[in-house]
Amino acid sequence: MSELFDAVDALLASRATLPPPTERKRLRAAHGLTIDEVATTLKVRRATVSGWEAGKTEPRPPERDAYARLLDKLAELYPAPAAAVVPVPEVAVPATPTAAPAPAEARTLSTGPASEAAVMTATENTQTNSAPTPAAAAPAAAPAAATRPAGTTRPTSTSRRPGAKKATPAPAATAAGEMDPRFENGPLAVVDVEDGKVLAYCVGGLVLDVPAKSLPSLVDWTLKEAKLGQSKLSGPGRPADPLIVLTKAACERYGLPVALTEQERIAGRIPEGHKVIKQVTRADWQLTKRGFGPWARIYRPAKGSDRQCVQLCIPSWNALDARFWGAAGQLPPAELARVLGTYASRVMTPRGSTAVTGLELMTALHPPTYAVRDEETGVLRQADDKTPGSLGKDPVDCAPCEAPDGHPLLKDLPRFHVRGPGEKLFEEAYDWARPLTDAECMRSHLVGLDVNMAFAAGANGLVVGLGEPTHVTNPVFDPKLPGSWLVDLSHVDLSRVKVGKERVELDGTLLPSPFTPKGDRPEGPAWYATPTIAYAQELGYDVTPTEAYVRYENGRYLDGWYSRLRDAYLTTMADLGVDADLSPEDFLAAMDGYKSRDPQMAIVVAAVKATVKGGLGKLRERPRGEGWTSGERWRALERPTWRPDIRAAVISRTRINLHRKMVKHAAFTGQYPVAILSDCVVYAVDGEGPLDFLPYREGKPLPGGFKLGVNPGLVKHEGTQTVLWGEGAREQFKAPELNLARYIKDGTVTDKDNGE
Repeated sequence: MSELFDAVDALLASRATLPPPTERKRLRAAHGLTIDEVATTLKVRRATVSGWEAGKTEPRPPERDAYARLLDKLAELYPAPAAAVVPVPEVAVPATPTAAPAPAEARTLSTGPASEAAVMTATENTQTNSAPTPAAAAPAAAPAAATRPAGTTRPTSTSRRPGAKKATPAPAATAAGEMDPRFENGPLAVVDVEDGKVLAYCVGGLVLDVPAKSLPSLVDWTLKEAKLGQSKLSGPGRPADPLIVLTKAACERYGLPVALTEQERIAGRIPEGHKVIKQVTRADWQLTKRGFGPWARIYRPAKGSDRQCVQLCIPSWNALDARFWGAAGQLPPAELARVLGTYASRVMTPRGSTAVTGLELMTALHPPTYAVRDEETGVLRQADDKTPGSLGKDPVDCAPCEAPDGHPLLKDLPRFHVRGPGEKLFEEAYDWARPLTDAECMRSHLVGLDVNMAFAAGANGLVVGLGEPTHVTNPVFDPKLPGSWLVDLSHVDLSRVKVGKERVELDGTLLPSPFTPKGDRPEGPAWYATPTIAYAQELGYDVTPTEAYVRYENGRYLDGWYSRLRDAYLTTMADLGVDADLSPEDFLAAMDGYKSRDPQMAIVVAAVKATVKGGLGKLRERPRGEGWTSGERWRALERPTWRPDIRAAVISRTRINLHRKMVKHAAFTGQYPVAILSDCVVYAVDGEGPLDFLPYREGKPLPGGFKLGVNPGLVKHEGTQTVLWGEGAREQFKAPELNLARYIKDGTVTDKDNGE
């Protein structure tokens, strides 16, 4: 009888009702799912799911029933939104676009009471859209180039027209690319004081009058009248809180110090008893545990879906670290609004340093949980289970081998014990160099190549663990299973390796080992991340792990993160005249002096790159003071995003990607690197640029080797110095293996650089 029931179920499944293809795509995107995640869950190919969403093919049993079940559940969470009612405009819009205003002009607006559209109801919170594309996310920043005031020009009191209509609105895009009336003035504002008047400079040249007389009233105005904020980046997520940037003049107006004292700078905040903090407390506002620092968050506990929170940024307190934001902190308000607004529209509204923002972007694209409606009360609440593809809302402990020194998992180790490779996973970027051969000393120049967005490229398509590790002994290595493996790779000989399907002979003494950051050949068993072991197999060698910590719950968690940062980088580089489709010669020419074409957009590029590295670094954040002692937990361990295993996997894959390029280049040209630092590799060649030694044939690069271009994973020219310069530096500091990649860009080598 059970067989008959199974047959009936299969017959019903074969006729399972499916929504139209466009609705299938909307539902998937609404939950923040990638095509790869759906394909992996249903155990089909990625192209199969793409065909279902495009309407080219239809699923067949048994996948059809599972796919229908998935779409039904998503439809319950994200019902199709009702048709939007388009209001009739008060003023006819001309068919021909008007000319852009002169650079010195700025649009102004005095705000009134908050409109009903600014109130986010619980029902609105459940309606979701797909993640924005760079083109859809950037309309708020795009007009800024034409309408921003000149560097030394600000609007005078006579240029402000209280109550005037805006001629050209600067809307914030919703996830579907449509204007969200709640955030029509953009994601942020730079607040300054001009001729005694408080002004808020927004994206697109918009300037608002600020009536607030105190900091609590400024927060209240921001939430009720300013119409600032940013739409959520994924279906289960939430909109970004508005960001207010306070200039020095604004700090003085609202009773804040212009600069922090040395003691306050070390503490990262002003004292709890400061008068402004007392004002905030009396007005029933609260500060986060980090207190009132350069990136303060002022909030009231949320009531249902009504979230009240404002992020403050104070550049004069070093909120915009010059290492990552360049001279952004010294820009005039309108130009600073352009820089931060562009970054916000292409990446996300800054939540702190670029590192913090990089980590927050991961969470925004994969929120830990989602909203469901209680069947009994009808009220929205958080779901008990986590969002598929996310890290969840609860932290998980790493494996002992993945734990950094001082972690509670290691508290029973003897004091001053130094863990070796057999106890500690040590996946780091390259820092390797070797002496030049006699033949290389006869070359004319040292040429450095730098991999664009190398760590972002390493994250692309990488399968990482999403849950807790499982300890196994004597496992069979699976290159598709993320984890940490104890294995002996000392038998891998780089003088004879597989390149593609062929085995080639190389001079292994001139290549760094792909398994250690210093390029040394392993001497015995050591812990490695999955990409490192998989590469040993790719080179043609057997691997036999004796122990492993693997994560059976896994997925391509960083794909959306990579895509958004890649698009932000490429869009901004295109603004600077460096397009993705340039020929090698044109690319090198375009890169020459590209930062000077628009210094503000060059700041955005630097910030995007810092967001990549900083975000990955935050996955393994160490204690930062806090009175911590070895063996105790520190604050970062309480985050679900404290995941040293994910960081190790990305770094491993990045290092392996670079080594693969070097092996293919050596096999084809006989040229070997002389120094590597992270994502920069140096060759000794006869020539002054990359095209003098990269094996291009009819404009096409060596497959799998180094390719010039702006895309992540491709390379650019880092710098050129003479061989005499390199040998002279090594002789001067009596360091035959001085890492010349560290200095190839400008040729400056100092005692400080060498730790002397």
